[in-house]
Amino acid sequence: MKIIDSKGRLFGKLSLLDLAAACVILLVVVGVFFFPGTPLTGNLIAQTKQKPIEVQVLVRGLSIANYDVLAQAFKNEKQADIVIRNQPAGKVTILESKILPRTTVVPQPDGTVKALNDPRPEITMVRDLLITLGSKAEITNTGYVLSGSKKIKIGSSIQLQGNIYDFSGTVIAIAAQES
Repeated sequence: MKIIDSKGRLFGKLSLLDLAAACVILLVVVGVFFFPGTPLTGNLIAQTKQKPIEVQVLVRGLSIANYDVLAQAFKNEKQADIVIRNQPAGKVTILESKILPRTTVVPQPDGTVKALNDPRPEITMVRDLLITLGSKAEITNTGYVLSGSKKIKIGSSIQLQGNIYDFSGTVIAIAAQES
């Protein structure tokens, strides 16, 4: 009796392809149960040092009837959720918020131009804000990383969410703080 016949069967009973497939399945099962997946990022996150940073966000054209209500919400809550590229990126502390003046260019009789306050009545409900946020981030060669994987850079569009507000702004400055 031959060990392997003309059809590729072992001792005329078991196909070599079936035997190879069974060995692969057995190795996968052994690998899953005896060597479960090791967390690759768990060790990296534990070893990185997060440092405090300040992020300045420019919010242009925020339509709001009463800015004082928003300013009071910033003072009461002090923390806001931040969303970067439609992915939640944790919480940030609202350190400061300022209203930027809305101006318009007015030509002068001598040919120069001046920036004067915009006199249009509808502008009273449209605000430009400069908001300073505080958070902790890992400082890498490629930038600042929030919450393990969310990079934040100048020009990034971010979204701030609180109990009574939800608006977007653009990062205009990032600075690492001394801890």
